[in-house]
Amino acid sequence: MLTAAESACHGSPEKIGLRVERFPFERIPHQSRLFLAYLRDPESLRHFYPSAVRHHYEVAARSAEVLAAHRVDRAALCDALEAFHRRLAAPPETFAQIERLRRSDAVAVVSGQQAGLFTGPLYTIYKALSAIKLAQCLTGRGLAAVPVFWIATEDHDWAEVRRAEVVACDGRLASVEIDDRSHAEGAPVGHVQLDQSIEEIISRLLELLPSTEFTPALERLLREAYAPGLAYGEAFARMMLALLGRYGLIVLDPLDAHLKRLAAPLYAEAARRAPEIASALVARSRELEEAGFHAQVITSPDAFPLFIHLDGARRAITRSAEGRYRIKDTEREYNLAELASWIEQEPTLFSPNVTLRSVVQDYLLPTIAYYGGAAEIAYFAQTSEVYRVLQRPATPIFHRASMTIVERRTARTLARYNLHLADLFAGSEAVIARVVEEHLGRETARRFDQAEREINEALDKLRAELLRFDPTLAAALDGGRKKINHQLKGLRLRFHRAQMARDRAAHRQIERAFNSLYPDKTLQERRINITSLLARHGQYVIDWLYEATDPDANDHLIVYL
Repeated sequence: MLTAAESACHGSPEKIGLRVERFPFERIPHQSRLFLAYLRDPESLRHFYPSAVRHHYEVAARSAEVLAAHRVDRAALCDALEAFHRRLAAPPETFAQIERLRRSDAVAVVSGQQAGLFTGPLYTIYKALSAIKLAQCLTGRGLAAVPVFWIATEDHDWAEVRRAEVVACDGRLASVEIDDRSHAEGAPVGHVQLDQSIEEIISRLLELLPSTEFTPALERLLREAYAPGLAYGEAFARMMLALLGRYGLIVLDPLDAHLKRLAAPLYAEAARRAPEIASALVARSRELEEAGFHAQVITSPDAFPLFIHLDGARRAITRSAEGRYRIKDTEREYNLAELASWIEQEPTLFSPNVTLRSVVQDYLLPTIAYYGGAAEIAYFAQTSEVYRVLQRPATPIFHRASMTIVERRTARTLARYNLHLADLFAGSEAVIARVVEEHLGRETARRFDQAEREINEALDKLRAELLRFDPTLAAALDGGRKKINHQLKGLRLRFHRAQMARDRAAHRQIERAFNSLYPDKTLQERRINITSLLARHGQYVIDWLYEATDPDANDHLIVYL
């Protein structure tokens, strides 16, 4: 029988009747060599990941190092978090975790993501659940640990976060989005203010989704979280807490002025060491490429690790030929001492670039581990050098929970046609051909096989005769054979399409399966929004996802509801 600690340390989907299959990432298209190597054996890549461990529970041994390196005023940190969560009307479980974080021996398990519309793609939820599960696991083992979700409100890529995609009630892939004009170019997405149009967007989303017994609760959730007048980052935080606050999740907005002031010493130190950081990153990128991997971040010896926010826009700072640092699109130049002094006086004007962001996060928080995706794992191979230069302990990164959720209707389609998620990777034409040939038009498919076999056998006999008579005619026959087989292949493809057009129900089933499981040739978790599941299953689905989450799982999980 599992102890309470072990139950939190492993997924337990079977206890609520879920069936889960593990699916290796090696079998999923477009995975990077670095990511796969890290999953196989993170300790073999210690040169790039100095704190890498094989198993989640091994991070507990880092607590003394993490606590010794954490010099931020915990009281000030937790006061800022408490004030933010009071504004969000967070549940008592979250405040209990903030109170735990006040303890001098408490550590944080962290994950994070941009503030996507209605929480963005499903993997945002999986990241938070991964942090929750490991925090519970470590706490059960005697270490005071809290889960924290870092909302990347400083990001300025509005196009990436303003849309939510769902599987509509008719099975097609559909989306809603906020108007592009809501965001000033170059401004942090966290500062976008929701206006009255958000109410119409929510109504449109509810029209797309099936109307079920869970619709009223979903509508209430959306309208309370994404209300006109709220900042985009705050709306995201409200919905995350509504879904996951009962597990004690803490959310953190790095745009908070109190947190900026707490981070100011690290900002200033990074500014003073900008040339050293830039050189180290260039060298690390070269090392990765020489080892046969890729450098996730394009770096430059003239880069500066922070952006400055002026006139409502985020601007890069780069070193000029004279060795001073110029703010992009201005004539203003500074030396490093001047920039460091400015940062110390007005830290709210600055934000870290991608190579410094995780170091800032782990300076503010006593981070014992981070959960990220494949791209973030690649980032950490480079940013470990920034930790080194700034004399900070590098944080180990684990791959977040990764899942494809198969609902019963889709599961029936897969079973009916003997399909698996892996079959969808070949594309819709290949799946349609298989379904037609094995199920809908088997007899005609056999006739095609017979015709191709008989034609090619006849051509083989003819070729043998021509070789004896005139070899040049045999060569001409070979060209003709290619044309004949090409025509047969094209005719067979037209047959597949015609069969599907006649059997519209089957076509809709296949199309729905693709939209649900592998939309636009992408894993479900990277496109579909949580509201697609909430509309069909209510908030019960969050509990199911929680039970399926395994802190130590290095495979993709196929979860059958």
